[in-house]
Amino acid sequence: MPRQHAAPTHPPATDDKMRIIARTPDLRVVEYVLPPGDMLPWHHHTNVTDRFYCLQGVTSVELRAPPRHILLRPGESCVVPHGTVHRSGNGAAEICRYLLVQGVGAYDFVPDDVQTPCA
Repeated sequence: MPRQHAAPTHPPATDDKMRIIARTPDLRVVEYVLPPGDMLPWHHHTNVTDRFYCLQGVTSVELRAPPRHILLRPGESCVVPHGTVHRSGNGAAEICRYLLVQGVGAYDFVPDDVQTPCA
């Protein structure tokens, strides 16, 4: 069986906030559970598209250009294409739980440290 290598970059969430549901060379499924106010940093992916599915609370998805702020409630979803600078997190005052499906392609996490506020 060929050995799998870890991706060169990893998401910033700690183990108590994320759980990998499935991972193949071309697909990654992660469940995030975030407390109020918790946001992942601005970033983009070179190859993979992010598909967000809100399971509990309110999931916030922000896009940098063009600026857009999406609030997802349980049962709602949105797609962020590869190359799009974005961030996601908890958009309310209660626990937020969402499923993130990433693919098809090799996963990477490219931080974007420019501090431009989302409109």
